[in-house]
Amino acid sequence: MTADDPSRHDRIDRHPTPGPGNSLSGWPGERNPIRVAVNYVIVWLVRLSPSLRLKRWLLRRLGVDVGERVSWGLEATPDVFWPDLITLEDDALVGYDATILCHEFLQDEYRTGEVVVGERAMIGAGAIVLPGVEIGRDASVAANSLVTRDVPPDAVVAGVPARPMNGDAIHGDAAETGGESDD
Repeated sequence: MTADDPSRHDRIDRHPTPGPGNSLSGWPGERNPIRVAVNYVIVWLVRLSPSLRLKRWLLRRLGVDVGERVSWGLEATPDVFWPDLITLEDDALVGYDATILCHEFLQDEYRTGEVVVGERAMIGAGAIVLPGVEIGRDASVAANSLVTRDVPPDAVVAGVPARPMNGDAIHGDAAETGGESDD
């Protein structure tokens, strides 16, 4: 990514907090509380269902744009307030306990932004994707990573915050152990 590339911050909408209190305290004025409660129940079912077909159907009911053959891991969580800002392209894989957020509640404002997970992209277990992020085609996000920036196509990122990795660090521990492997 170069300095000319758009960042997630260029794709985030900022909404000032009216009146006293932080932005989270005012969420019922921004989203219908009944809709959020229904979303919460659907998200709970998505997290627990072992059926990928049922998960895709439920995600679509939330408003998520779900491509063909998307795999959504157990305990993975879509944004409960703005799930309609998530796009999962064909063959995307979201791992166990991963979280995709399309909102950030802050003190003086809240922010919303679309998240796009490209074709055949993979989000590892426990990873968190922040609003406005685009994960490119065939990209991989390592487990427990925090994705704060776009991930280019075919890239592998890891860490907090997620940064590009070389292939050896992700695809095998042999380089780190002097050529020996536990396999």
